[in-house]
Amino acid sequence: MVEAQRFRIEQEMTNLVNELDKSYLRKMQGDMHRCAAQCCDDPNSSLERVHGCIDNCTAPLNQANNYVQNEINHLQNRLQRCVMDCNDAARDKLGADPNQQTIDKCTIEFENCAVKCVDKHIGIIPSMMKTMKKVLASGKPPPPRSE
Repeated sequence: MVEAQRFRIEQEMTNLVNELDKSYLRKMQGDMHRCAAQCCDDPNSSLERVHGCIDNCTAPLNQANNYVQNEINHLQNRLQRCVMDCNDAARDKLGADPNQQTIDKCTIEFENCAVKCVDKHIGIIPSMMKTMKKVLASGKPPPPRSE
């Protein structure tokens, strides 16, 4: 059951990244390459100037990718904390010398709790997507979050 939940969240995160790539990141990548190519077109520019120009071209895409990765990491950390709380609750109920019936009951409770965590965090993804699209459309990703 836990594998099925892991697969569900991975699929949702893959869908999120694919949507952001198609909507924003791919265009930014094309713009970056076109910009970097123009940096190389001036034969009179110094090596340092060309490298600085290329760095300027790559900065917006790097910032956008970092923003997306930070938001995904934040969601994954929240999910992980939720599942760890489920695990702690199940362990607390086991006691010192649990019998098989108690172990089975706690395992079921843990799995049900973990499913609720996944459901809750999958439910967050649409609003997260909306916010991320708005931020990416603005062209100014915010600084990384502190956990």
